[in-house]
This record gives sequence, C-alpha cells and structure tokens, in this order.
Amino acid sequence: MELATALEFAKSRREGILTTLRVDGRAQLSNIFYRLGDDGLFRISVTDTRAKTRNLRRDPRAALHVGGDNFWAYVVLDATAELSAVAAHVDDAVVDELVEMYRSFVGEHPNWGEFRRDMVADQRLVLRLFPTSAYGQIDR
Repeated sequence: MELATALEFAKSRREGILTTLRVDGRAQLSNIFYRLGDDGLFRISVTDTRAKTRNLRRDPRAALHVGGDNFWAYVVLDATAELSAVAAHVDDAVVDELVEMYRSFVGEHPNWGEFRRDMVADQRLVLRLFPTSAYGQIDR
C-alpha cells in the first residue's frame, strides 16, 4: 500500500491502536486518539509514566493500526517515534502544542488555565510519529 493512500485514510479518523515494543520484544498495544497534521505527522498526547512512553524512549519503532468503517478495512503505519520534553510550565512549548492538539479534537476549552495546569500536573508530552511505510486494505 502506498504511504500517501494510508495517510489519506487515517486523516479522516482519530482513533487507533499504537504498538510499541517491550524490553523482552513482545508487543505493547494501547488504544489512543491521534491527530494527523498537514505535515504528515501523527501527534498523540501521552504521559511520562506510561509503558508506551518508556518503551518508545528505549526503542523508537512503533506501528499505528487505524480501523475503517468495517472490520476488514484498516491500515497499519510503521513509524519512528519522537517524544517531546515533558510539560514543565503552563506556558512552555509542549503545553502550547497540547493546546493546539486539543483544539483540533474538541475546539475551545472552557478554562485554558486549568487545562494548562493539568498538562503539567499529568506530566504530559507529545508523541510524534513519523510514518515510514504502510500496509492494509481499505477497499472492502
């Protein structure tokens, strides 16, 4: 499958299953929400303490499964992960990026100050996935 075709398929969706690798090589799967930007990067809000974050710090290889409208339609995007710094201050660049991600999902937050404080308290960061290849089927 062409990477461009897979990205077009994934662009109209927001939910996926992220696969990372545990220390012993077994897969760690996590249900996630993502945002696919016009730059072709997937962005996912994660916390510093989660297994997927630890796994990606150790090994940046990841795969994202995106399901279609029926069970047989799907794409899997192989990707290399990049993790931002952990949100440290309510006005840092990481929190700004998390604000933009929230806006793209939901729109305006009723209290941006509270949201920004929560991002720091939750030790949030941005996971960016750089897709490298894809497979799947979308015409079923």
